[in-house]
Amino acid sequence: MKPIYDVEERPPFAKSLFYGLQHLLACFGATVLVPMLVGINPLYALFSAGIGTLLYLFITKFKVPNFVGSSFAFIGCAIMVLKTYGMEYLAGGAIVSAVFYTIVALLVWTAGTGWINKVLPPVVIGPVVAVIGLSLAGTAISMSGAAEGGDFTAMLLALATLAITIIAMFCKAKFISSISIVIGLAGGYLLSALFGRVDYSAIAAAPLINVPVFIVPKFNGTVILVFSLVSFATICEHIGHTMVTGQIINRDIIKNPGLHRTILGDGLATGLAGLFGSVANTTYGESLGVMATTKVYSVFVFIFSGVLAIVLSIFGKLGGVLQTIPAHVLGGLCILLYGTIAVNGLKQLVVNKVDFDKTRNLIIASVIFILGCGGSVFQLPGSAYPLLTSIAFAAIVGIILNLVLPKEKD
Repeated sequence: MKPIYDVEERPPFAKSLFYGLQHLLACFGATVLVPMLVGINPLYALFSAGIGTLLYLFITKFKVPNFVGSSFAFIGCAIMVLKTYGMEYLAGGAIVSAVFYTIVALLVWTAGTGWINKVLPPVVIGPVVAVIGLSLAGTAISMSGAAEGGDFTAMLLALATLAITIIAMFCKAKFISSISIVIGLAGGYLLSALFGRVDYSAIAAAPLINVPVFIVPKFNGTVILVFSLVSFATICEHIGHTMVTGQIINRDIIKNPGLHRTILGDGLATGLAGLFGSVANTTYGESLGVMATTKVYSVFVFIFSGVLAIVLSIFGKLGGVLQTIPAHVLGGLCILLYGTIAVNGLKQLVVNKVDFDKTRNLIIASVIFILGCGGSVFQLPGSAYPLLTSIAFAAIVGIILNLVLPKEKD
């Protein structure tokens, strides 16, 4: 299907602003949720996401549209490091991750990308990408109030948000369909306000002006080891995101601008986030879901997203307004966005004609799906926090199985 705006095309200013806001809104919930779970000011994360997004776009030569925000994969180690050692060591962990990503980017640059099909063939990367979406299904359902014992009114409002979004997607007017996420969110927010389900306290609590902090990083052996291991797993997740991005925009971005550039951009955005008092960053699946839904791929839209994130983080009251968006409204949108990520992973299996009559393929995909969707963790004995969470754990096990299981003859 022909895009409404392709990667290099520049929409008019007003449309770019709407499209940019749409990506920010889609990614906002996760971007601020991660630092809140870790115990960090969410406005710092919003500032880091904006700076990180602009840096990522620059390093990828403005050829890879994506939003960069807080990473769920680092939550466990971030909480452990913050409580045990302090903010300076958490910043050090982000720098370690940035260095690790940079080393891998250099290896990819010198060795090429031929190894990807050996280490990460479709039978591995397809399920890993699908798991990125499916593992978040419970989060979307819980936010929507649709879980057992949930909030019935919130569930109805979440479904109404979803319905408004879907109706907007099918609108014949291209501009309306291209901002379906914003329309769905606005409709869900308005309905929630009419039902008295919007909490405005975040506006009062937010500072008028939020001044970004700068953290001088510190290091120790534990922080270096933990963040290096998690970074290895998140690079696998990053490669999955990059492949799906290429599928959506119909470009081979592994070759141009190159996987080494996307890895480097992701890593440096993580290091920058640590220096500004936030958690590690990553490219966002929600952003992929928005692109797949709206058919707007313009990289200029993401420049607006990054700038808007920075502005909203500095002017705290504006950021506070976004924090009043009810969880059930975001949950209604995430049902669609997370599902889109999962379907793109399954699409890789279909497009590449993965043969599940082969025992080898069946085992690899099955193990990845269950480990990734079942909430598994890799936690060392005596440790208070998991070393690897579900997606990272599933990806590493999938890679190992792919390397050790014997290949079957056709």
